[in-house]
Formats: sequence, structure tokens, C-alpha cells
Amino acid sequence: MSEVKKSAPGSGRGGGWTRFVTARPRLTLLMALVLTALAVLAGGGVADRMGSGGWEDPSAESTYATKALERQFPGSQPNVLLLVDAGGARTTGGAAPVDAHAVVAEARKLAERLDAEPGVEGVGSYWSTGSPALRSEDGRQAVIAARIPGEEKDAAAVLDRIAPTYRGTHGPVEVSLGGGLAVRHEMQTVIQEDLLRAELIALPVTLVLLVMVFGSAVAALLPLGVGIVAILGTNAVLRGITEFTDVSVFAQNLTTALGLGLAIDYALFVVRRYREELAAGADTHTAVRTTLRTAGRTVLFSALTVAVSLAAMLVFPQYFLRSFAYAGIAVVLLAATAALTLLPAALVLLGDRVNALDLRRLLRRGRPPKEAGDGAGWGRAAALVMRRAPVFAVVTTAGLVLLGLPFLGVKFGTADDRQLPATASSRVVQDELRDGFPGNPGGGITVLAEGAATPAQYADYRERISALDGVVRAEGPVTAGGAAYFTVVPDGETVGADAQRVVGELRTAEAPFATSVTGPAAVLVDSKDAIAERLPWAAGIIVLVTLLLVFLLTGSVVVPVQAVLLNALSLTAMFGAVVWVFQEGHLAGFLGFTSTGDIETTLPVLMFCVAFGLSMDYGVFLLSRIKEEYDATGDHERSVRFGLRHTGGLITAAAVILAVVMVAIGTSRVTNTKMLGLGVALAVLMDAMVVRSLLVPSVMKLTGRLTWWAPGPLRRFHDRFGISESDSYNPEPTPGVEEVSEKRREATPVRS
Repeated sequence: MSEVKKSAPGSGRGGGWTRFVTARPRLTLLMALVLTALAVLAGGGVADRMGSGGWEDPSAESTYATKALERQFPGSQPNVLLLVDAGGARTTGGAAPVDAHAVVAEARKLAERLDAEPGVEGVGSYWSTGSPALRSEDGRQAVIAARIPGEEKDAAAVLDRIAPTYRGTHGPVEVSLGGGLAVRHEMQTVIQEDLLRAELIALPVTLVLLVMVFGSAVAALLPLGVGIVAILGTNAVLRGITEFTDVSVFAQNLTTALGLGLAIDYALFVVRRYREELAAGADTHTAVRTTLRTAGRTVLFSALTVAVSLAAMLVFPQYFLRSFAYAGIAVVLLAATAALTLLPAALVLLGDRVNALDLRRLLRRGRPPKEAGDGAGWGRAAALVMRRAPVFAVVTTAGLVLLGLPFLGVKFGTADDRQLPATASSRVVQDELRDGFPGNPGGGITVLAEGAATPAQYADYRERISALDGVVRAEGPVTAGGAAYFTVVPDGETVGADAQRVVGELRTAEAPFATSVTGPAAVLVDSKDAIAERLPWAAGIIVLVTLLLVFLLTGSVVVPVQAVLLNALSLTAMFGAVVWVFQEGHLAGFLGFTSTGDIETTLPVLMFCVAFGLSMDYGVFLLSRIKEEYDATGDHERSVRFGLRHTGGLITAAAVILAVVMVAIGTSRVTNTKMLGLGVALAVLMDAMVVRSLLVPSVMKLTGRLTWWAPGPLRRFHDRFGISESDSYNPEPTPGVEEVSEKRREATPVRS
């Protein structure tokens, strides 16, 4: 067994770092204040430089076709739609309201004025083309379609400029604005408003919870300070990244959630350990040094595991997913850096005053104070679970699998206007188009034909694709400069199963010219293919690096495998709930969203990476304390009880606080953000309250001392490169184990 270590204060690895961050605490905090102020200036207006799309694969056939059509046929890819309502127009001879003389004159005037607007091209309308797809079935509404080309931010600026001119009443008609650009622009505005509201909800509630956990108002403010620094720093980083690549506005939600959540996790762990060292009799500087050598290393390992999980999204081509990797990596590293630099400096200056302003004393009524998270109840609960380990392991696993079963029926789709609340102006327009028009303008499938062809060949091709199963009609060709395009209207939903099948058939259909297919359904098909192709790489990166990091922390080959499997199992409830609630529509009225019958393709990938990383965050906290005690005593079951006793309350408190932050994000009016916030909140709570409390101790009991096994070469590798918390003395030495026989020491398969 490993010998008990009582290193001298300041000894062991990391001494130089502890001296660096604590030698001049006032200077450290002043520099942090200056850097934070610079980050506020650098990150100002970052949301205005972000995009609200990013679900398409840049190298896909649909992306190529979209860009080619935009160059050659701007009118084929409208992103702004003016819905002209002529419901009150007077007609003669039974004509439809949109065909009334006054309406026709006003609509043509609007179209001509729109066509003359700088930055607008490809203007067409029902009154210029006569297309039945541009007129409602009741004849009361019709559409003027146009395209605003260019980068998303530039196009949004043009839309902002022209929208007030066209929205509202014009003679006999009422005009509303819709289309893809209007939807994305309004979504960006709603997200920014919702994010501000979420922060206003999360910050005060989090502060109250931190006071309940720590008792001390001073200690409670420290995690919030770390979180604010991390969030502001990440906004500055994202502002810099927008100079080089697209970044999704959705990533700001993750910045806030992880900035607060992880900063609180790390600060809770550091402050908790620091107060533990003070309670054991250490002076301020010794307590800070010991805390950095122990809890500090755990925080560093935790940050690396979370960062790796988020970095895996970089393998995907969609900038929506890559944006979360940019934001996630930045906020995790900044939160860890602040927790390991600013927090120790503040603790050096505060000393015992970290316990000042105990706001819980009014509730104790004379009872002695009790350190948050340090209760024997967690140890007793662990003992109970381990006494009935097979029962708890089987029942818990079966329950988690059962909760995840709805995910077997998942259907993948793409985000559309129904992400917005039903009262959003662009959503209202899209609902009118979806429900009242024979073909959703701008929502069909477009086939780009490149290469010389005769009119007869074009006509023959149109007839063949019109005959495909699931095709309502095919229109075209529209020709220009040796190219042409056809518009195909599929049966049913724009991105439904039939539309996706039609995309596949169009891509395999014989043609005397080169063809490429685009449109919402084609973008979805290509996005699904890109994710399926790269998902094994992302999962492999997460698993392999996680296995390595947990091995370096524990020296075991069994514990890393357990960690990966149990963390993955903790996510089943989240995925099951996502399908049951958001795909099938249960609780839609209560939560205030519209179910489209599918899940946006990239969301499960994002939620897995985020939730898996957070689960590993808590797993590292627990395993580090278990390993510390096992190194000190060699008693496997006692070590598990020790780990849960010293981290169970802490992990639960951190999970509840993080869940509050995620639920605040989940109050968003945008469905994808709501799904992300509420889903990850559920995963975090399930991991802390079920997996860490029931499944981990029962599984570790079943594997026994085999838990710490590693083959000789790997054991020697860990001896040289491994890092654990046991490099410091144990503040609560276990009675009766100070002296250990050489025989038992040799029998233990890990070193201290």
C-alpha cells in the first residue's frame, strides 16, 4: 500500500507556480482588473458581428449550388419576402383581391421601388410572373420576392435600412416582411434579448445559492467574480475570432452558461479546499499553497477534459458547431486560469476573512456552524449503496436506459422560423406562407443545370423529374449564360422525409448536363451526411483523450473506462427527454415552443459534447478525492466513502447552481436555445444526483481493488508523468494507518 505523505508546505510539484501567483496578490488583482477592462472594450458589440446560421456544410453540393445560383440567378434564391395582404380590396367579376386594379398598381410600384434599392437584386413577384406558388389559395395574399446578397452581417444591415419603408400600410394593401434573412435577423435580436434576461435571472439566484452553500457572503462573491472575468474575456476572444471566420450568435449562450457554471465549480472546489486547510490549522499562505497543489491540479485536469469535449466539435464543418468549440474552449480555459490565479491572490489577501459576513447564522439559532458539503450523510449513503452494490448498479442502469429509449425514435430536421415565438413578425409571415400558399415560396428544391443543352433536352428533363414520386410539380427552366435552373415542389413538409428522398432521386437522375441540387431539404441531407461522416472522429477524440487524462490522474486503466461509460450513461435521460418533449411536443404549451416533429441535426452533437464535458468535470472532482484517500490508506471502500463524503455535497451544490444557470438560458424564446439549456440542466442533475451518488460507488464496489489495476509499463508511465492530489498531506489523517507494513505496500498496484 502507499505510504502516508506529509510533505512540507510548499514542497512537491507546482511550488514555483504557487509562489508566482501568491507573491504579489495586489499586483495580480490589479493586472486582472486592467485586463478585464480591456476585454470589455475589445468584446463590445461582439453580438452584432455574429451570424445566426451555420448549419450547412461549406463543401457540400447544396452549398456549391446555392452560391452558383446566387451569382447567375439571384431571383432563384430569395431571402426576403414581402407578404402583400389585399384582403379588403374591392374586385369586380369575381376576381381575387390580389388581382384588383388598385392592388396590382400598388404592388408593382412596391416591386419597382424595391428593385431600385441599393443592395437588393433578383426582385420578382406574383404580379410579374403569374406563378401560382406566389399567390395564396384564397387569393387574398401574394408575394414579392427578392434577394439581398453578401455576407450575413452586411445583408442584415441592408434589411434594417429598407424594412421601415416597406413594412406597414400602402394604399389598399398591408405589407409584412418574411423570408430566411428576416427570420435569422429577428432570431439574432431575440437571442440577445433573452441572453440579457437569462443573466439577470441567473446572477442573483446564483448568489443566493452560493451564500447558502458557503454561508459567507465574502466567499460567495468569489465564484461570481471568476465567472464574470471568464465571460468578459471570452467575449473579447470571440470578437477577435469574428475577424477571421464566422461565429454563431448562439455561442454566446454557452459563454454565459459555462462561464458562470464552470467558474462556480472551480471556485467552489478551490475555496472549499482552502477553508478545509484553514480549519485543519494551516496558516493562510500554507493553505493557499496546499490548495493549489491539490484542488488546483484537479481544476486543471477538469478544465482539460471539458475543453477536449468541446474541441471535438472543431472536426465538423458547420460553423454553428465550430462556434461552440471556440466559445467553449475559451471560457473553460479562462475560468480555470482565473480560478488558479485571481482566486488564490484574493484568498491570500482575505485570509480568515473569507468566512466573514456569515448570513446563515440567523437560521442556525445557536447551532454550531457546519461546513457546506462536509457531511457524514454522504459517507453513510455511500456505505449503504456499496452494501447493496449489485441492486443499485442494475436498477440505476436500467432506469437510465429506460429514460433514454425515446431517443431511438429521433428524427432529424433543420431549424426554421418555428424556432421563434408564434408572435414574432417574421414567424407570422412564414406561417401564412406555409398554411395558405400551394408551395412555400423559397422553400422548394432547386436543381442547377450547367452545360449546353437544347430546349428539347430541358423539357425532357423537366418531364422526368416531374414524374418522380413525391414531386407535386417541377417548374423551369430559367436559363442564362449556358446554365439553367429548375424549381421542384415536393409533397408535404419542406424538409420532410419525402422531400429528402426526392433530393436523393434528383441527384441520381440521368441528365444531359451537370446537375447539383440545393434548397432546405438538400442542405439538411448534406448536413446529416457531414455529421455522420465526422461523428466517429469526434467521439474518438473525446474518448481517447478522456481515457488518457483520467489515467494520468488515477494511474488505473479501469477507472478511465468506467468514467467514460458512466458519463455516457448519464446523458441518456437528456436525450430521451429531448425527443419526448421537443420532437413529440409533450409540454410544448407549458414551455412555450412549437414542435416541428424533429430535432435540429446539430443539436444532439452539441448537447453531447457539452454535457459529457460537464459530467467529466464532476467525475474528476470525485475521483481525485477517492484517489487521494486510496493513496493514503490503501482501503478501497473507505476511499470511496471518503471521496463522496468530501465531494458529494460540493458536487450537488455545483450541479444545482449550474442547472439554475442552464434553466435561465432555457427560458429563451428560441427553441434550440431552450432545448440546449433545459437538456443540459437535466443531464447535469442526473449526473450529480444519480450517477455520482449511486452508480459510481456501486460500480467501484463491484470492481473492488481491481479498480486501481494497471499493467506494469503503464504503472511506470504514471509514476513518471501522472498527477494526483496525494502530493500533499492529508488534512484529516486516518487513525491507525500512519504505519503500514512493507508487505501491504508492495501488494498495492499503485504508488502514492
